[in-house]
Amino acid sequence: MGISTDKVLSGEITSVGEGIMLPLMESFYTIQGEGFHQGKAAYFIRLAGCDVGCVWCDVKESWDASQYKSYNIHALAEKAAKFPGKTVVITGGEPLMHPLDPLCNALHEKGLHTHIETSGSHPLSGHWDWICLSPKKFKPPIPEICKIANELKIIIYNKSDFAWAEKYAATVSSDCKLFLQPEWGKAASMVPMIVAYIKAHPEWKISLQIHKYLGVP
Repeated sequence: MGISTDKVLSGEITSVGEGIMLPLMESFYTIQGEGFHQGKAAYFIRLAGCDVGCVWCDVKESWDASQYKSYNIHALAEKAAKFPGKTVVITGGEPLMHPLDPLCNALHEKGLHTHIETSGSHPLSGHWDWICLSPKKFKPPIPEICKIANELKIIIYNKSDFAWAEKYAATVSSDCKLFLQPEWGKAASMVPMIVAYIKAHPEWKISLQIHKYLGVP
């Protein structure tokens, strides 16, 4: 059951632990650059805090949640609803370090679609219209999340990551969309390998972080 807006506004509930206040690194309206929804307008809410620690992470500044101010989830939803695109992507950091049911409830009340990008390393909270699972070797995902993921996105950093991709492809549903994405810093060497792999394994598709090619957030 969600927490009522009346209780939040009256000050009865303000706890970060309840998910009413969340540490925000940044939020912005842009083009979704990755995966199945690539090319669509989307509003991103990047929450601070991560304990996965990918060595190639391009937002390491998001890891320490204590460095960022926490915001009321209704204020976040109000801002997101001002834009014409109705998709809101919750990302991080690792967003599932935080309880996300109240945020999802607030977004749905505004008629917005909720997407999450997660490593799956923490228990799932929130009510999602789309779950993009991107498992990491540094802290593997919880099996329950694999079963309900809509999209599996594997970052290809070296050749051994193809075996890692197949390991998790075997854990998701038959309807889950499968994507291989080159790590940005090694794209020149990884893209030819990914292309060859997908030609041999056509159940996979490539994800290319087109927002970086477009020069948008």
